[in-house]
Amino acid sequence: MKTLHKQLGLAGLLWSGLVLADDTATKVTDPHFKLAPGYLDPADLPLRLALLGAPPKPDSAALARDEEARRAALSLRGTAREKLAAADAELSFPGPAKAFSCAMGTPITEKNTPHLYTLMQRTLTDAGGSTYAGKNAYNRTRPFVAHNEGTCRKDMEPLLRTDGSWPSGHSAAGWAWGLLLAEIQPARATELMTRGLAFGQSRVICDAHWQSDVDAGRIMGAATVASLHSNPAFLADLAAAKEEIKAAQKAGLKPTEDCAAESVALSLTQH
Repeated sequence: MKTLHKQLGLAGLLWSGLVLADDTATKVTDPHFKLAPGYLDPADLPLRLALLGAPPKPDSAALARDEEARRAALSLRGTAREKLAAADAELSFPGPAKAFSCAMGTPITEKNTPHLYTLMQRTLTDAGGSTYAGKNAYNRTRPFVAHNEGTCRKDMEPLLRTDGSWPSGHSAAGWAWGLLLAEIQPARATELMTRGLAFGQSRVICDAHWQSDVDAGRIMGAATVASLHSNPAFLADLAAAKEEIKAAQKAGLKPTEDCAAESVALSLTQH
């Protein structure tokens, strides 16, 4: 185990004297974070590593917590929660829109809520891109690679092996969406933010990320949302999205997903 922990922390130790000198490298290796143009210019993304520090060091209490969370997640293999985590791994649209429709209580679709649909697509690029200062600087090894295991999405593993684990881009996007959708529909803020947290936690359940990756991703997602609120194009889409949701509710539109099954899956937690 000590050798494994040394392996996980080596990249961070090698880079620790370099990253603060140039922590705005934004080479994005996951194509999902380039599917749509973001609202923010790369220079305006909250990329500074000072927001995060560094991933857990070898033999640290933080890394022990990561290992504990990974072991707990393995107990969910084969359950409805793992199936939902596999669905949450899909960042190509309409996947994320469907993932948040039950929490919204209204379908999020390109046809009925085009501004909201676009907002989710564009903020995926912003939130995901915000994690690449850390990903590129530390290139942290993912848990399924470190432990020679599989994830809940075998088809995605080749990409994950070459994409740094810390922070989690999925978690940044999920928390950003949770916060933004709660702003759009305050009456369902609890459901939407809970779903945003679960979207990130799915990455631990999939064995694709360590818990600390997910925690750091949420910080970047929140920082991205704060940055977006000074962007005129984003604010225009946000205002239009609020009106779309009001219209969809007035029309009585309901999600087409199996919301009861999703609720059951989300009730399953890591023990």
